[in-house]
Amino acid sequence: MDTTLAYLREILSNYTDEYAISRTIYEKLKSSLNEGELSFIRALDQEEAQFLNKILPEEIQYALEEQDYTRMTELNHVYELLI
Repeated sequence: MDTTLAYLREILSNYTDEYAISRTIYEKLKSSLNEGELSFIRALDQEEAQFLNKILPEEIQYALEEQDYTRMTELNHVYELLI
């Protein structure tokens, strides 16, 4: 399993109760786990990409504050692919 997608899957699970779109993204992510992050990013529609663009900076900042530099780097990689 791709480490980057594993971190993304973990943070998305925190949003699935509150945001329906996160459940959709989560399902796409589960089906893309073996294909890699670029394949996953390409499968997103515009609304899904915007949602991730909204939550990822907050999650990256949280990882930085917690000094979890590996998580920060992996999530930042996804964020860079989105922009």
